[in-house]
Amino acid sequence: MDKALKKPIIGILGGIGSGKSTVAAEFVKLGCGLIDADKIAHELLDEQSVKEEIINLFGKNISDPCGKLSHKKIADIVFNDYQKLSMLNGIIHPLVLKQTEEHIEKFNQQNHIKAIILDMPLLLEVGYEKRCDSLIFVDCEEKIRTERVKTKDFNKNQLKIREKFQISLDKKKSIADNTLVNNSGFSALVKQVADIFSYIMDNSRRG
Repeated sequence: MDKALKKPIIGILGGIGSGKSTVAAEFVKLGCGLIDADKIAHELLDEQSVKEEIINLFGKNISDPCGKLSHKKIADIVFNDYQKLSMLNGIIHPLVLKQTEEHIEKFNQQNHIKAIILDMPLLLEVGYEKRCDSLIFVDCEEKIRTERVKTKDFNKNQLKIREKFQISLDKKKSIADNTLVNNSGFSALVKQVADIFSYIMDNSRRG
């Protein structure tokens, strides 16, 4: 690809409830294109071919009477069985990564897009840190994260179970190029995003 068309790719790392989506949204306000891997994955669950594969894997009880897959039932199964989680990821991840690459190509063709934000919960787990020009870790105290996820029908135990299937937060923090601290007010977070974005773009122009 022509280097002039290549936009910096910024990967967002952090624990569940740390505020990764909020951070990503602030980058969008600064002129970035957002690739939301969770959103892509949820949309894929509505595709007939994907639904059939998942029903074959987990059984017909995984869907409701209208034939729509139950995200909660899937989560309850896979986050208690590493093998089934791996099998689900084997179906979903290649499709998510394919669409991710399509979005990257599209954003690289759009002059008004300054950089590309990659909000992918399993970014390190699938090796996509190699695709990023910069990695940002959103640091947030566990107590605050637990409070935030309560609105998503989570609890502290469920948060720990899900994160058990991911690379540790210490590892994510150590591999990041920059860290945002999201323990205080929104305005403090906005300023950190703006400062880091300015730094990344300056480095990109020099590169």
